[in-house]
Amino acid sequence: MDFKISQEQQDAKNQFASFVDRWVAPYADKFDEQQEMSGELIRRMGQDGLLGSMIPEEYGGSGLDALTFGFLCEEIGRGSASLLSLITVHGMLAQALIKWGTKEQRQKWLPKMAKGEVIGAFALTEPDIGSDARNVKTNAVLEHDRWIINGKKRWISFGQVADLVLVIGQVDGKGTAFLVESDREGYSTQGITGMLGFRSAMIAELSFDNVSVPASNMVGQVGFGFSHVTGTALDQGRFSIAWGCLGLAQGAMNASLQYTSERQQFGTPLKSHQLIKEMVADNTTQIRAARLMCYNAAFLKQQRDPAFIMETSMTKYFTSRTAVKAANDAVQMHGANGCSDAYPVARYLRDAKIMEIIEGSNQMQQLLISRYGYEQLK
Repeated sequence: MDFKISQEQQDAKNQFASFVDRWVAPYADKFDEQQEMSGELIRRMGQDGLLGSMIPEEYGGSGLDALTFGFLCEEIGRGSASLLSLITVHGMLAQALIKWGTKEQRQKWLPKMAKGEVIGAFALTEPDIGSDARNVKTNAVLEHDRWIINGKKRWISFGQVADLVLVIGQVDGKGTAFLVESDREGYSTQGITGMLGFRSAMIAELSFDNVSVPASNMVGQVGFGFSHVTGTALDQGRFSIAWGCLGLAQGAMNASLQYTSERQQFGTPLKSHQLIKEMVADNTTQIRAARLMCYNAAFLKQQRDPAFIMETSMTKYFTSRTAVKAANDAVQMHGANGCSDAYPVARYLRDAKIMEIIEGSNQMQQLLISRYGYEQLK
């Protein structure tokens, strides 16, 4: 297992960091306050090829290797967790189409997604259904050559602005995936505000009132919705979130190091106090461990190793906990200042908490990981 970073990969990471430092980090608190992501920034990401990072070159994307894509998620996560969720859900739809879409679906949608002309989203969670995804109530019925879809989806990142949504519903009790364009009659969205974190992720509730889509909009086959399409999308999502958590933790750590170097208490910089050193040491160690887990997940993803699925679950679980600790300690080190909007660490903490819930809550990851642990004894 070789974790050596090539010069090309390092150059790409530096470019991503520069993009975030110029266009994301200085405005992230403003986006958070306004509870809206800049449309200009989204367009810029499309123009710069960032929205096509996970899409193969044959469809106009960058076709980044897994590690370089991880670097992108890390840097975006450092700047804005809300913006990371765009990379996440856009990539979840792209990955589902790459693996399970028809040739026609890939040719129609992936080039537009790569350029940012079409923004994608993933719709699984419902008002009454979260982790129990196999029992979603959204229903689809085939009438002649069209699917008629009814139901609601909730907590959909960038659902307010998505042009194309991958919707998971039921067909005769079998989970099935569909592509739904936002301009379909009967499709509507309602923005959700007042969130604890991810406030500028344009989260929405989606409603489907007899939405009619062509039979060709089904992804995979009837019954493939959960076991195949959703599984592929969530594996991609957890990978993206894991790397984003690493970036968030590093961002919180950087803010702590800067603040404690400048802030004076009892006539000396905060960084000279023993308890501050303890928090810095703990977070430095955990971030290093999280980084190595991310590298390992990227290596397995690039090799298409089946172990990638479980390793990514463990990585997302560990990195999200690392992000919460780093952000929590950052607020503590900032004191009262950390509880205000004058510093970004309050946003880091609020966003980090959301990381423990999305793309499979940490409790769901614990169930999967514990089952895997017992299987190793057999």
